[in-house]
Amino acid sequence: MTTPPASGPAAASQPAPAPSDAATRPPIEWRISDEPVPYPEAMAAMEERVEAIRAGTAPELVWLLEHPPLYTAGTSARDEDLLDADRFPVYRSGRGGQFTYHGPGQRVAYVMLDLKARGGDIRAYVRDLEEWIIQTLASFTIKGERREGRVGIWVDKAPYGGVRGQEDKIAAIGVRVRRWVSFHGIAINVEPDLSHFGGIVPCGINEHGVTSMVALGHPVTLDDVDSALIAAWPTVFGGPMRGEEEAEAEVTAS
Repeated sequence: MTTPPASGPAAASQPAPAPSDAATRPPIEWRISDEPVPYPEAMAAMEERVEAIRAGTAPELVWLLEHPPLYTAGTSARDEDLLDADRFPVYRSGRGGQFTYHGPGQRVAYVMLDLKARGGDIRAYVRDLEEWIIQTLASFTIKGERREGRVGIWVDKAPYGGVRGQEDKIAAIGVRVRRWVSFHGIAINVEPDLSHFGGIVPCGINEHGVTSMVALGHPVTLDDVDSALIAAWPTVFGGPMRGEEEAEAEVTAS
């Protein structure tokens, strides 16, 4: 899911209405899937939910899940960056960007928001996704950073025994926007099999590698990361802070 900011009919330069009051915005639904979700199944569910959000018949949704091992190709993917086409299933995705890997141990967050009601600024939305990841990682004392010209969140490996200047990607971002409703989202490497990235050139970038939270020496679980993502959400995307009981009631498992 390592991608440029957005694709689809909406563009950052389009006029958009003023953002709505975050304090009065309906609560977001949080969904957590306990088992890996097949990619086509997830895509179909997202398509359905995006249309429902746009029609006003369903609330915004953040869906936390894993996929079975697979590669996805964004709209800018180059055939030569698929190094081992027979290793895992390959899916063409409507998101922007190039090739990426998804698999167990990686927390994928599909984010379906009404961006029109949130101010209509797609570039700001992507920055917010970056900040959401950075704050989530910071709760585990991992310093995630942006890099000019490189999508995603990166870690300086020097404090972890790497050579000076070595940087690895720890989280990917890839979004699509259709009629001002977002889908796709982010992927944080918690404890995936990093060798699985060897079948592609991730994001078309050869000179940098990939890492994970566990590989950096932080023995966290997906549940730990889910809690951190939920806790960081209001400070980045707005909305009232909710009490523990109410927040738990808004999270559904599947």
